[in-house]
Amino acid sequence: MAKEIKQVIILRKDLKMGTGKLVAQGSHASLMSFLHAEKLYPDISKKWIMEGETKIVLKTNTIEEFDELKNKLKRSGIPFQIVKDAGQTQVPPGTETAIGIGPYYQDEIDRITEKLKLL
Repeated sequence: MAKEIKQVIILRKDLKMGTGKLVAQGSHASLMSFLHAEKLYPDISKKWIMEGETKIVLKTNTIEEFDELKNKLKRSGIPFQIVKDAGQTQVPPGTETAIGIGPYYQDEIDRITEKLKLL
């Protein structure tokens, strides 16, 4: 049985970003993470594209929850990227606003993100 592949986008709700800003940060996270994963795992990335690019958007409600997730990802070997905002609109420069995870194997991502809620 083939392993399911997905990408997960995590957005920080504690920053109180507007809807447009959330969408922009999620878009940055998706593209950055895809480009990173494509370099490391081209076969997984290609399969993900061929199968419809499954994406799930989740949220963290506190900076502590966001930082805990980052630390788990750093130890996991799962490809991910952190979005740091340029600070031109709603948040200060360098603020970490989002994380893009994968595309990668769903079961491995779920072990890290299982406690998070949908956006």
